[in-house]
Amino acid sequence: MTRYAVATLPALLAHRAGAHGDRTALVTGRERLDFASWQARSGAYASALRSAGVRPGDRVVLHHGTSGWTEFAVAFLAVLSAGGVAVPVSDRSAPATTAYVLAHAGARFLLHGGGDLPPALPAGTTVLTESDADGHPSRPDLPAPRPGDLAQILYTSGTTGTPKAVGARHANLAYGCTLDERRRPLRHSAAFVHAFPVGTNAGQTMLVDALNAHATCVTAPQFTPARFLRLLSEHDVGSVFLVPAMAIELLASPALTDAGSSDAREAVRLVGSTAAALPQPVALGLGRAFPKAQVVNYYTSTEAAPAQITLLFDPARPHSPGRPVSLTGLRVTTPEGVPVPAGQPGELWLRSAAAPRAYVGEADGEVFQGSWTRMGDLGRVDDEGFLHLLDREGDVVKSGAHKVSTLQVEDAVHAHPQVRDAAVVGVPHPVLGSVVAAVVVRDGALTATALRTFLLDRLAVHELPATVLFRDALPRNEGGKVLKRELRRILAQDDPEAT
Repeated sequence: MTRYAVATLPALLAHRAGAHGDRTALVTGRERLDFASWQARSGAYASALRSAGVRPGDRVVLHHGTSGWTEFAVAFLAVLSAGGVAVPVSDRSAPATTAYVLAHAGARFLLHGGGDLPPALPAGTTVLTESDADGHPSRPDLPAPRPGDLAQILYTSGTTGTPKAVGARHANLAYGCTLDERRRPLRHSAAFVHAFPVGTNAGQTMLVDALNAHATCVTAPQFTPARFLRLLSEHDVGSVFLVPAMAIELLASPALTDAGSSDAREAVRLVGSTAAALPQPVALGLGRAFPKAQVVNYYTSTEAAPAQITLLFDPARPHSPGRPVSLTGLRVTTPEGVPVPAGQPGELWLRSAAAPRAYVGEADGEVFQGSWTRMGDLGRVDDEGFLHLLDREGDVVKSGAHKVSTLQVEDAVHAHPQVRDAAVVGVPHPVLGSVVAAVVVRDGALTATALRTFLLDRLAVHELPATVLFRDALPRNEGGKVLKRELRRILAQDDPEAT
Protein backbone atom coordinates (compact mmCIF):
# COMPACT_ATOMS: atom_id res chain seq x y z
CA MET A 1 0.00 0.00 0.00
CA THR A 2 1.33 3.41 -0.94
CA ARG A 3 1.73 6.26 1.50
CA TYR A 4 -1.51 7.96 0.42
CA ALA A 5 -3.67 4.89 -0.12
CA VAL A 6 -6.79 4.32 1.98
CA ALA A 7 -7.69 0.95 3.49
CA THR A 8 -11.36 1.57 4.32
CA LEU A 9 -14.05 4.18 3.73
CA PRO A 10 -14.42 4.97 7.47
CA ALA A 11 -10.69 5.78 7.52
CA LEU A 12 -11.16 8.11 4.53
CA LEU A 13 -14.08 9.88 6.19
CA ALA A 14 -12.05 10.39 9.37
CA HIS A 15 -9.21 11.89 7.33
CA ARG A 16 -11.43 14.27 5.40
CA ALA A 17 -13.31 15.35 8.52
CA GLY A 18 -9.99 16.19 10.16
CA ALA A 19 -8.47 17.88 7.12
CA HIS A 20 -11.39 20.13 6.14
CA GLY A 21 -14.45 19.24 8.16
CA ASP A 22 -16.53 22.28 7.18
CA ARG A 23 -16.34 21.52 3.45
CA THR A 24 -19.67 20.34 1.99
CA ALA A 25 -19.48 16.74 0.84
CA LEU A 26 -23.06 16.05 -0.21
CA VAL A 27 -26.14 18.09 -1.13
CA THR A 28 -29.67 16.75 -1.52
CA GLY A 29 -32.39 19.34 -1.94
CA ARG A 30 -32.00 21.79 0.92
CA GLU A 31 -29.90 19.43 3.01
CA ARG A 32 -26.13 19.80 3.14
CA LEU A 33 -23.72 17.40 4.77
CA ASP A 34 -20.18 18.52 5.55
CA PHE A 35 -17.40 16.08 6.36
CA ALA A 36 -17.29 16.89 10.08
CA SER A 37 -21.04 16.35 10.47
CA TRP A 38 -20.85 13.16 8.40
CA GLN A 39 -18.16 11.81 10.70
CA ALA A 40 -19.97 12.83 13.91
CA ARG A 41 -23.39 11.55 12.84
CA SER A 42 -22.03 8.25 11.49
CA GLY A 43 -20.01 7.73 14.66
CA ALA A 44 -23.02 8.20 16.92
CA TYR A 45 -25.15 5.98 14.69
CA ALA A 46 -22.45 3.27 14.71
CA SER A 47 -22.44 3.36 18.51
CA ALA A 48 -26.23 2.99 18.52
CA LEU A 49 -26.00 0.02 16.15
CA ARG A 50 -23.55 -1.76 18.42
CA SER A 51 -25.80 -1.07 21.41
CA ALA A 52 -28.71 -2.55 19.47
CA GLY A 53 -26.77 -5.77 18.92
CA VAL A 54 -25.04 -5.32 15.57
CA ARG A 55 -21.83 -7.32 15.58
CA PRO A 56 -19.00 -7.63 13.02
CA GLY A 57 -20.26 -9.44 9.94
CA ASP A 58 -23.96 -8.87 10.63
CA ARG A 59 -25.97 -7.97 7.55
CA VAL A 60 -27.80 -4.65 7.87
CA VAL A 61 -30.34 -3.59 5.23
CA LEU A 62 -30.46 0.15 4.52
CA HIS A 63 -33.95 1.07 3.29
CA HIS A 64 -33.59 4.63 1.93
CA GLY A 65 -34.68 6.73 -1.01
CA THR A 66 -33.16 9.26 -3.38
CA SER A 67 -34.72 12.13 -1.43
CA GLY A 68 -32.69 11.04 1.60
CA TRP A 69 -29.19 10.64 0.17
CA THR A 70 -27.60 12.48 3.11
CA GLU A 71 -29.32 10.17 5.63
CA PHE A 72 -28.29 7.17 3.58
CA ALA A 73 -24.67 8.34 3.46
CA VAL A 74 -24.63 8.67 7.25
CA ALA A 75 -26.23 5.26 7.73
CA PHE A 76 -23.90 3.54 5.26
CA LEU A 77 -20.74 4.77 6.99
CA ALA A 78 -22.28 3.95 10.36
CA VAL A 79 -22.79 0.32 9.37
CA LEU A 80 -19.22 0.01 8.08
CA SER A 81 -17.82 1.70 11.19
CA ALA A 82 -19.80 -0.69 13.41
CA GLY A 83 -18.29 -3.66 11.57
CA GLY A 84 -21.54 -4.60 9.86
CA VAL A 85 -22.19 -5.46 6.23
CA ALA A 86 -24.27 -2.80 4.45
CA VAL A 87 -27.05 -4.08 2.18
CA PRO A 88 -28.59 -1.03 0.40
CA VAL A 89 -32.17 -1.29 -0.87
CA SER A 90 -34.15 1.55 -2.41
CA ASP A 91 -37.42 2.43 -0.71
CA ARG A 92 -38.96 2.38 -4.19
CA SER A 93 -38.16 -1.29 -4.67
CA ALA A 94 -41.10 -3.65 -4.87
CA PRO A 95 -42.05 -5.09 -1.46
CA ALA A 96 -41.31 -8.56 -2.81
CA THR A 97 -37.78 -7.47 -3.75
CA THR A 98 -37.12 -6.03 -0.28
CA ALA A 99 -38.49 -9.19 1.35
CA TYR A 100 -36.27 -11.32 -0.87
CA VAL A 101 -33.16 -9.28 0.01
CA LEU A 102 -33.89 -9.44 3.74
CA ALA A 103 -34.35 -13.19 3.63
CA HIS A 104 -31.50 -13.97 1.24
CA ALA A 105 -28.99 -11.75 3.07
CA GLY A 106 -30.03 -13.13 6.44
CA ALA A 107 -30.40 -9.59 7.77
CA ARG A 108 -31.76 -9.07 11.29
CA PHE A 109 -31.46 -5.29 11.17
CA LEU A 110 -33.11 -2.71 8.92
CA LEU A 111 -32.13 0.96 8.93
CA HIS A 112 -35.00 3.15 7.83
CA GLY A 113 -34.82 6.62 6.32
CA GLY A 114 -38.43 7.70 6.79
CA GLY A 115 -41.59 7.15 4.81
CA ASP A 116 -43.37 3.82 4.73
CA LEU A 117 -41.74 0.74 6.13
CA PRO A 118 -41.64 -2.34 3.90
CA PRO A 119 -44.70 -4.50 4.60
CA ALA A 120 -44.46 -7.91 6.23
CA LEU A 121 -40.98 -7.62 7.71
CA PRO A 122 -39.62 -11.00 8.83
CA ALA A 123 -40.15 -11.77 12.48
CA GLY A 124 -37.23 -10.69 14.62
CA THR A 125 -36.16 -7.80 12.36
CA THR A 126 -34.90 -4.84 14.40
CA VAL A 127 -35.81 -1.51 12.78
CA LEU A 128 -33.64 1.52 13.57
CA THR A 129 -33.49 5.14 12.44
CA GLU A 130 -30.86 7.80 13.01
CA SER A 131 -32.94 9.17 15.89
CA ASP A 132 -31.85 6.06 17.82
CA ALA A 133 -28.34 7.57 17.83
CA ASP A 134 -29.42 10.43 20.13
CA GLY A 135 -27.26 10.44 23.25
CA HIS A 136 -24.60 8.15 21.78
CA PRO A 137 -20.98 9.36 21.48
CA SER A 138 -19.95 10.77 18.11
CA ARG A 139 -16.49 9.23 18.53
CA PRO A 140 -17.23 5.69 19.70
CA ASP A 141 -14.39 3.46 20.78
CA LEU A 142 -14.97 0.74 18.20
CA PRO A 143 -12.43 -1.53 16.49
CA ALA A 144 -11.62 -0.33 12.99
CA PRO A 145 -12.84 -2.66 10.22
CA ARG A 146 -10.15 -4.64 8.41
CA PRO A 147 -9.55 -4.25 4.67
CA GLY A 148 -10.31 -7.92 4.04
CA ASP A 149 -13.64 -7.94 5.89
CA LEU A 150 -16.90 -8.07 3.95
CA ALA A 151 -18.31 -4.54 3.81
CA GLN A 152 -21.22 -4.48 1.36
CA ILE A 153 -23.68 -6.69 -0.47
CA LEU A 154 -25.34 -5.27 -3.58
CA TYR A 155 -28.04 -7.09 -5.47
CA THR A 156 -27.85 -7.08 -9.25
CA SER A 157 -30.61 -5.45 -11.26
CA GLY A 158 -32.35 -8.72 -12.04
CA THR A 159 -33.18 -7.64 -15.59
CA THR A 160 -32.90 -11.21 -16.85
CA GLY A 161 -33.75 -13.22 -13.72
CA THR A 162 -33.51 -13.38 -9.93
CA PRO A 163 -31.18 -10.71 -8.47
CA LYS A 164 -27.81 -12.03 -7.34
CA ALA A 165 -26.00 -10.94 -4.21
CA VAL A 166 -22.53 -9.49 -4.89
CA GLY A 167 -20.21 -9.08 -1.93
CA ALA A 168 -17.45 -6.45 -1.71
CA ARG A 169 -14.74 -6.17 0.93
CA HIS A 170 -13.54 -2.93 2.47
CA ALA A 171 -10.41 -2.96 0.30
CA ASN A 172 -12.62 -3.23 -2.78
CA LEU A 173 -14.77 -0.23 -1.86
CA ALA A 174 -11.80 1.95 -0.96
CA TYR A 175 -9.69 1.08 -4.00
CA GLY A 176 -8.50 4.22 -5.77
CA CYS A 177 -9.30 6.51 -2.85
CA THR A 178 -6.50 8.71 -1.58
CA LEU A 179 -5.28 10.88 1.28
CA ASP A 180 -3.37 13.08 -1.17
CA GLU A 181 -5.32 16.27 -1.81
CA ARG A 182 -3.44 16.82 -5.06
CA ARG A 183 -4.79 13.59 -6.53
CA ARG A 184 -8.47 13.96 -5.77
CA PRO A 185 -10.69 13.21 -8.81
CA LEU A 186 -12.97 15.79 -10.44
CA ARG A 187 -10.68 18.70 -9.60
CA HIS A 188 -12.05 20.57 -12.62
CA SER A 189 -15.47 20.77 -10.93
CA ALA A 190 -16.82 22.70 -7.98
CA ALA A 191 -19.62 20.14 -7.94
CA PHE A 192 -20.84 17.05 -9.78
CA VAL A 193 -24.46 16.01 -10.11
CA HIS A 194 -26.26 12.69 -10.46
CA ALA A 195 -29.74 11.23 -9.98
CA PHE A 196 -28.81 7.58 -9.39
CA PRO A 197 -30.92 5.62 -6.92
CA VAL A 198 -29.74 4.08 -3.67
CA GLY A 199 -28.99 0.37 -3.96
CA THR A 200 -27.38 0.44 -7.40
CA ASN A 201 -23.71 0.11 -8.26
CA ALA A 202 -23.82 3.52 -9.98
CA GLY A 203 -25.28 5.10 -6.86
CA GLN A 204 -22.67 3.49 -4.64
CA THR A 205 -19.90 4.78 -6.92
CA MET A 206 -21.26 8.30 -6.48
CA LEU A 207 -21.28 7.83 -2.70
CA VAL A 208 -17.60 6.91 -2.77
CA ASP A 209 -16.94 9.91 -4.99
CA ALA A 210 -18.69 12.12 -2.42
CA LEU A 211 -16.10 10.89 0.08
CA ASN A 212 -13.09 10.99 -2.18
CA ALA A 213 -13.55 13.63 -4.89
CA HIS A 214 -12.48 17.27 -4.80
CA ALA A 215 -15.95 18.32 -5.99
CA THR A 216 -19.13 18.39 -3.93
CA CYS A 217 -21.68 15.68 -4.74
CA VAL A 218 -25.12 17.05 -5.65
CA THR A 219 -27.97 14.55 -5.89
CA ALA A 220 -31.30 15.09 -7.58
CA PRO A 221 -34.05 13.70 -5.30
CA GLN A 222 -36.02 12.73 -8.40
CA PHE A 223 -34.93 13.02 -12.01
CA THR A 224 -36.82 15.56 -14.09
CA PRO A 225 -34.98 17.33 -16.92
CA ALA A 226 -35.96 20.86 -15.87
CA ARG A 227 -34.91 20.39 -12.25
CA PHE A 228 -31.74 18.55 -13.25
CA LEU A 229 -30.71 21.40 -15.54
CA ARG A 230 -31.42 23.99 -12.82
CA LEU A 231 -29.03 22.18 -10.51
CA LEU A 232 -26.20 22.87 -12.97
CA SER A 233 -26.34 26.62 -12.47
CA GLU A 234 -27.35 26.52 -8.81
CA HIS A 235 -24.23 24.55 -7.85
CA ASP A 236 -21.64 25.49 -10.49
CA VAL A 237 -21.62 21.93 -11.80
CA GLY A 238 -18.71 20.84 -13.98
CA SER A 239 -19.47 17.10 -14.18
CA VAL A 240 -22.76 15.38 -14.96
CA PHE A 241 -23.48 11.67 -14.51
CA LEU A 242 -26.44 9.95 -16.18
CA VAL A 243 -27.79 6.61 -17.28
CA PRO A 244 -28.98 6.35 -20.90
CA ALA A 245 -32.66 6.54 -19.93
CA MET A 246 -32.05 9.92 -18.27
CA ALA A 247 -30.04 11.14 -21.25
CA ILE A 248 -32.87 10.21 -23.61
CA GLU A 249 -35.42 12.04 -21.47
CA LEU A 250 -33.15 15.06 -21.10
CA LEU A 251 -32.54 15.42 -24.85
CA ALA A 252 -36.29 15.20 -25.55
CA SER A 253 -37.20 17.84 -22.98
CA PRO A 254 -38.21 21.42 -23.94
CA ALA A 255 -36.19 22.51 -20.88
CA LEU A 256 -33.04 21.91 -22.89
CA THR A 257 -33.86 24.87 -25.13
CA ASP A 258 -34.48 27.31 -22.28
CA ALA A 259 -32.10 30.24 -22.51
CA GLY A 260 -31.26 29.95 -18.83
CA SER A 261 -29.69 26.51 -19.21
CA SER A 262 -27.27 27.42 -22.00
CA ASP A 263 -24.51 28.98 -19.89
CA ALA A 264 -24.74 26.22 -17.29
CA ARG A 265 -24.46 23.52 -19.96
CA GLU A 266 -21.44 25.23 -21.51
CA ALA A 267 -19.71 25.16 -18.11
CA VAL A 268 -19.89 21.36 -17.98
CA ARG A 269 -16.64 19.62 -18.88
CA LEU A 270 -17.57 15.97 -18.33
CA VAL A 271 -20.74 14.03 -19.12
CA GLY A 272 -20.53 10.45 -17.92
CA SER A 273 -22.93 7.62 -18.79
CA THR A 274 -23.08 4.25 -17.07
CA ALA A 275 -25.30 1.23 -16.29
CA ALA A 276 -26.19 0.41 -19.93
CA ALA A 277 -25.04 0.95 -23.48
CA LEU A 278 -25.52 4.54 -24.65
CA PRO A 279 -27.16 4.58 -28.12
CA GLN A 280 -25.04 6.35 -30.75
CA PRO A 281 -27.61 9.09 -31.56
CA VAL A 282 -27.98 9.81 -27.84
CA ALA A 283 -24.21 10.11 -27.35
CA LEU A 284 -24.07 12.56 -30.27
CA GLY A 285 -26.99 14.48 -28.80
CA LEU A 286 -25.24 14.81 -25.45
CA GLY A 287 -22.23 16.25 -27.24
CA ARG A 288 -24.41 18.92 -28.81
CA ALA A 289 -26.23 19.67 -25.56
CA PHE A 290 -22.97 20.03 -23.62
CA PRO A 291 -20.69 21.50 -26.29
CA LYS A 292 -17.55 21.86 -24.15
CA ALA A 293 -17.81 18.51 -22.40
CA GLN A 294 -16.13 15.18 -23.02
CA VAL A 295 -18.77 12.46 -23.22
CA VAL A 296 -17.52 9.37 -21.40
CA ASN A 297 -18.99 5.87 -21.29
CA TYR A 298 -18.05 3.98 -18.13
CA TYR A 299 -17.99 0.26 -18.76
CA THR A 300 -18.28 -1.82 -15.60
CA SER A 301 -20.80 -3.95 -13.68
CA THR A 302 -21.89 -4.69 -10.13
CA GLU A 303 -19.74 -7.80 -10.22
CA ALA A 304 -16.63 -6.21 -11.76
CA ALA A 305 -16.32 -2.97 -9.75
CA PRO A 306 -13.99 -1.27 -9.09
CA ALA A 307 -12.68 -2.62 -12.40
CA GLN A 308 -13.86 -0.16 -15.04
CA ILE A 309 -13.03 0.86 -18.58
CA THR A 310 -13.27 4.59 -19.23
CA LEU A 311 -14.31 5.11 -22.84
CA LEU A 312 -13.78 8.56 -24.36
CA PHE A 313 -16.52 9.00 -26.94
CA ASP A 314 -15.36 10.41 -30.28
CA PRO A 315 -18.13 12.04 -32.39
CA ALA A 316 -16.07 11.20 -35.48
CA ARG A 317 -16.33 7.50 -34.52
CA PRO A 318 -19.94 7.21 -33.29
CA HIS A 319 -20.15 3.48 -33.96
CA SER A 320 -17.90 2.90 -30.93
CA PRO A 321 -18.69 3.95 -27.34
CA GLY A 322 -15.11 5.20 -27.24
CA ARG A 323 -11.42 4.49 -27.02
CA PRO A 324 -10.38 3.06 -23.64
CA VAL A 325 -7.96 5.19 -21.66
CA SER A 326 -6.12 1.90 -21.02
CA LEU A 327 -6.53 -1.63 -22.35
CA THR A 328 -4.52 -3.35 -19.63
CA GLY A 329 -7.61 -4.32 -17.64
CA LEU A 330 -9.63 -5.62 -20.61
CA ARG A 331 -9.41 -8.85 -22.52
CA VAL A 332 -11.43 -10.33 -25.38
CA THR A 333 -11.56 -14.13 -25.45
CA THR A 334 -13.10 -17.20 -26.99
CA PRO A 335 -15.77 -19.03 -24.93
CA GLU A 336 -12.90 -21.15 -23.60
CA GLY A 337 -11.09 -18.07 -22.31
CA VAL A 338 -8.37 -17.88 -24.97
CA PRO A 339 -7.52 -14.26 -26.00
CA VAL A 340 -8.45 -13.42 -29.59
CA PRO A 341 -6.44 -11.20 -31.99
CA ALA A 342 -7.20 -7.50 -32.31
CA GLY A 343 -10.31 -6.87 -34.37
CA GLN A 344 -11.85 -10.27 -33.66
CA PRO A 345 -15.09 -10.50 -31.63
CA GLY A 346 -15.22 -12.39 -28.39
CA GLU A 347 -16.31 -12.38 -24.77
CA LEU A 348 -15.31 -9.35 -22.68
CA TRP A 349 -13.56 -9.65 -19.31
CA LEU A 350 -12.41 -6.95 -16.88
CA ARG A 351 -9.57 -7.24 -14.37
CA SER A 352 -9.81 -5.81 -10.88
CA ALA A 353 -6.65 -4.46 -9.27
CA ALA A 354 -8.36 -4.59 -5.87
CA ALA A 355 -9.87 -7.41 -3.84
CA PRO A 356 -12.30 -8.91 -6.39
CA ARG A 357 -15.98 -9.20 -5.63
CA ALA A 358 -17.83 -12.50 -5.43
CA TYR A 359 -21.36 -13.85 -5.35
CA VAL A 360 -22.69 -14.52 -1.88
CA GLY A 361 -24.14 -17.94 -1.31
CA GLU A 362 -23.76 -19.39 -4.79
CA ALA A 363 -21.15 -20.72 -7.19
CA ASP A 364 -19.41 -18.07 -9.24
CA GLY A 365 -16.65 -19.85 -11.15
CA GLU A 366 -18.14 -18.95 -14.54
CA VAL A 367 -18.09 -15.22 -13.75
CA PHE A 368 -15.12 -14.72 -11.41
CA GLN A 369 -11.73 -16.19 -12.26
CA GLY A 370 -8.96 -14.80 -10.08
CA SER A 371 -8.84 -11.06 -10.64
CA TRP A 372 -10.90 -11.31 -13.86
CA THR A 373 -14.67 -10.90 -14.16
CA ARG A 374 -16.67 -12.15 -17.12
CA MET A 375 -18.94 -9.31 -18.24
CA GLY A 376 -21.52 -11.30 -20.20
CA ASP A 377 -20.98 -9.06 -23.23
CA LEU A 378 -19.63 -9.68 -26.71
CA GLY A 379 -17.31 -7.11 -28.22
CA ARG A 380 -14.11 -6.39 -30.07
CA VAL A 381 -11.26 -3.87 -30.05
CA ASP A 382 -10.38 -2.53 -33.49
CA ASP A 383 -6.89 -1.78 -34.83
CA GLU A 384 -7.08 1.82 -33.56
CA GLY A 385 -7.95 0.75 -30.03
CA PHE A 386 -11.68 1.59 -30.07
CA LEU A 387 -13.98 -0.78 -28.22
CA HIS A 388 -17.09 -2.00 -30.02
CA LEU A 389 -19.87 -3.52 -27.91
CA LEU A 390 -21.70 -6.08 -30.01
CA ASP A 391 -24.39 -7.24 -27.58
CA ARG A 392 -25.19 -9.00 -24.35
CA GLU A 393 -24.54 -12.69 -24.88
CA GLY A 394 -28.11 -13.54 -23.91
CA ASP A 395 -29.63 -10.83 -26.12
CA VAL A 396 -28.12 -11.85 -29.48
CA VAL A 397 -30.95 -12.82 -31.85
CA LYS A 398 -30.25 -16.04 -33.73
CA SER A 399 -32.40 -15.69 -36.82
CA GLY A 400 -31.92 -18.50 -39.32
CA ALA A 401 -28.22 -18.57 -40.23
CA HIS A 402 -27.65 -15.04 -38.88
CA LYS A 403 -26.77 -13.57 -35.52
CA VAL A 404 -28.26 -10.11 -34.97
CA SER A 405 -26.95 -7.56 -32.49
CA THR A 406 -29.84 -5.91 -30.66
CA LEU A 407 -27.55 -2.97 -29.83
CA GLN A 408 -26.89 -2.34 -33.53
CA VAL A 409 -30.61 -2.41 -34.33
CA GLU A 410 -31.38 -0.13 -31.38
CA ASP A 411 -28.82 2.40 -32.61
CA ALA A 412 -30.47 2.44 -36.02
CA VAL A 413 -33.98 2.81 -34.58
CA HIS A 414 -32.87 5.63 -32.28
CA ALA A 415 -31.61 7.54 -35.32
CA HIS A 416 -35.18 8.17 -36.51
CA PRO A 417 -36.18 11.73 -35.50
CA GLN A 418 -39.60 10.59 -34.25
CA VAL A 419 -38.22 7.88 -31.96
CA ARG A 420 -37.90 8.96 -28.34
CA ASP A 421 -36.84 5.59 -26.93
CA ALA A 422 -36.52 2.04 -28.16
CA ALA A 423 -35.46 -1.46 -27.22
CA VAL A 424 -35.01 -4.60 -29.30
CA VAL A 425 -35.39 -8.26 -28.39
CA GLY A 426 -35.67 -11.57 -30.17
CA VAL A 427 -39.03 -13.34 -30.32
CA PRO A 428 -39.75 -16.94 -31.37
CA HIS A 429 -40.38 -17.75 -35.04
CA PRO A 430 -41.55 -21.20 -36.29
CA VAL A 431 -39.08 -21.32 -39.20
CA LEU A 432 -36.15 -19.00 -38.39
CA GLY A 433 -35.99 -19.77 -34.68
CA SER A 434 -36.09 -16.10 -33.73
CA VAL A 435 -36.74 -12.75 -35.39
CA VAL A 436 -36.19 -9.17 -34.32
CA ALA A 437 -38.91 -7.24 -32.50
CA ALA A 438 -38.71 -3.54 -31.59
CA VAL A 439 -40.63 -1.78 -28.86
CA VAL A 440 -40.69 1.96 -29.58
CA VAL A 441 -41.72 5.14 -27.80
CA ARG A 442 -42.59 7.59 -30.55
CA ASP A 443 -43.24 11.25 -31.12
CA GLY A 444 -46.03 12.11 -33.50
CA ALA A 445 -47.71 9.62 -35.83
CA LEU A 446 -44.78 7.37 -36.72
CA THR A 447 -45.95 4.06 -38.24
CA ALA A 448 -44.27 0.70 -38.37
CA THR A 449 -44.09 0.92 -42.16
CA ALA A 450 -42.42 4.34 -42.06
CA LEU A 451 -39.92 3.13 -39.48
CA ARG A 452 -39.00 0.03 -41.51
CA THR A 453 -38.59 2.16 -44.64
CA PHE A 454 -36.22 4.43 -42.73
CA LEU A 455 -34.24 1.38 -41.56
CA LEU A 456 -33.82 -0.16 -45.03
CA ASP A 457 -30.65 1.86 -45.69
CA ARG A 458 -29.25 1.20 -42.22
CA LEU A 459 -29.87 -2.49 -41.58
CA ALA A 460 -29.65 -5.77 -43.42
CA VAL A 461 -32.89 -7.57 -44.23
CA HIS A 462 -32.46 -10.10 -41.41
CA GLU A 463 -31.90 -7.21 -38.96
CA LEU A 464 -35.15 -5.39 -39.77
CA PRO A 465 -37.77 -5.65 -37.01
CA ALA A 466 -40.42 -8.17 -37.98
CA THR A 467 -42.63 -6.72 -35.25
CA VAL A 468 -42.87 -3.10 -34.14
CA LEU A 469 -44.80 -2.38 -30.98
CA PHE A 470 -45.50 1.20 -29.97
CA ARG A 471 -45.76 1.93 -26.24
CA ASP A 472 -45.96 5.03 -24.08
CA ALA A 473 -42.84 3.97 -22.13
CA LEU A 474 -40.38 1.12 -21.84
CA PRO A 475 -40.38 -1.01 -18.70
CA ARG A 476 -37.23 -0.13 -16.77
CA ASN A 477 -35.90 -0.93 -13.34
CA GLU A 478 -35.03 1.85 -10.92
CA GLY A 479 -31.48 1.95 -12.25
CA GLY A 480 -32.74 2.77 -15.75
CA LYS A 481 -32.10 -0.60 -17.39
CA VAL A 482 -34.72 -1.93 -19.78
CA LEU A 483 -36.44 -5.05 -18.47
CA LYS A 484 -36.16 -7.14 -21.61
CA ARG A 485 -37.83 -10.15 -20.02
CA GLU A 486 -40.89 -7.91 -19.53
CA LEU A 487 -40.71 -6.84 -23.19
CA ARG A 488 -40.71 -10.48 -24.28
CA ARG A 489 -43.76 -11.12 -22.10
CA ILE A 490 -45.58 -8.14 -23.61
CA LEU A 491 -44.69 -9.17 -27.16
CA ALA A 492 -45.87 -12.71 -26.51
CA GLN A 493 -49.38 -11.40 -25.88
CA ASP A 494 -51.83 -10.79 -28.67
CA ASP A 495 -51.40 -7.00 -28.66
CA PRO A 496 -53.34 -5.14 -31.36
CA GLU A 497 -50.67 -2.42 -31.48
CA ALA A 498 -48.06 -4.84 -32.78
CA THR A 499 -47.64 -4.52 -36.53
